[in-house]
Amino acid sequence: MTRRYSAFSLFKEGLAGQTGWEPAWRSPSPKKSYDAIIIGGGGHGLATAYYLAKTHGVTNVAVLEKGWIGGGNTGRNTTVVRSNYYYPESVALYGLAHRLYEGLGQDLNYNVMLSQRGMISLCHSAIEMEIAARTVNAMQISGIDAELYSVDDVRRVAPIYNFSADARYPVFGGVWQGRAGTARHDAVAWGYARAASGLGVDIIQNCEVTDFIIADGRCRGVVTTRGEMRADRIGMAVAGHSSVLAAKAGFHLPINSYALQACVSEPVKPILDTVVLSPGTGVYVSQSDKGEMVIGGALDRIPSYGQRGNLPTLEGVISGLLEMFPAFGQLKLMRQWAGIVDVVPDSSPIIGESPLPGLFLNCGWGTGGFKAIPAGGTLLAHLLATGKHNDISRPFDLDRFVTGRLIDEAAGSGIAH
Repeated sequence: MTRRYSAFSLFKEGLAGQTGWEPAWRSPSPKKSYDAIIIGGGGHGLATAYYLAKTHGVTNVAVLEKGWIGGGNTGRNTTVVRSNYYYPESVALYGLAHRLYEGLGQDLNYNVMLSQRGMISLCHSAIEMEIAARTVNAMQISGIDAELYSVDDVRRVAPIYNFSADARYPVFGGVWQGRAGTARHDAVAWGYARAASGLGVDIIQNCEVTDFIIADGRCRGVVTTRGEMRADRIGMAVAGHSSVLAAKAGFHLPINSYALQACVSEPVKPILDTVVLSPGTGVYVSQSDKGEMVIGGALDRIPSYGQRGNLPTLEGVISGLLEMFPAFGQLKLMRQWAGIVDVVPDSSPIIGESPLPGLFLNCGWGTGGFKAIPAGGTLLAHLLATGKHNDISRPFDLDRFVTGRLIDEAAGSGIAH
């Protein structure tokens, strides 16, 4: 049973240095063997462990995190949740994630602060409006909510946008998804961690995987900074470092890792109650519950594992933001950061067994990883439990790069990779 704290006890804990908090999840010592091991303690890894235990009854599971829970990309994103993609395969994937997000707080008994405030993806020309109409039709045919908005519709949902006659990026309309919005990134990680731990999963932090144990041509376990651990089923959900671990396992992935930079402003009173994305400027922005403007942009095109970002990229993001919202020019920035995203040639994820039998992949999400967490966990858990694809994950298998049946979602991602 979850312990409840009164206002006085919260105040008392604050004064005492928070030494009396009840841990949200267990921190056991690692065992020598498990039924399944998941590398990566971010959203996708934790969700995989949770669904393995809940859906498939596999509870002898370890989640290995080289740092701390949610300290990677899960804590370094702009928290947008949406499913407005183009191709049917992507619609099925992100649609599943979106539906799971809508019930996630109740499922985990943890408030993930899902705010379905809607999202508008802007069009800046008549040609873009024609493409938007086709996109909306495709999404509606696939059962995803989407509407084609006129400039008056956009003015209604984002009245502070730059609608001046001499705007560099005039608004012609856009694609609206009313169910889109944001969720609290650390709450998603903590909720999955607590729920998985409650079902018997071992969550082991400060445990870096340094090598793989291979016998008879199959992955049989991992070597870590906390000793060897064995399992016949290994899942890998390490986002931007997927290619690094793949190299340790002896194979190559078609992945480039880039820094995706974001920043937040000082908090201000509510002024923007939806998510606004402009493909023209390459910038998207929403206002957090605390009042901060959460601002993201396109990739830094130099492959990197740096998580601090850089000033030239930040300058480009901020200049694009001010083209969209000149009134934001007086805001002060509080902090900036970067997440490391793994981008593949068709800008769609890789889900399936790796070239090393027994090692299964969840990677290649590019800029779409956070919004896909519940689906990524569900599908990797299915693979680990059954050894077979779910119908939704099958099109995203690594073999598509051999057969040529790519799912090119560079445009569907909103910001071209």
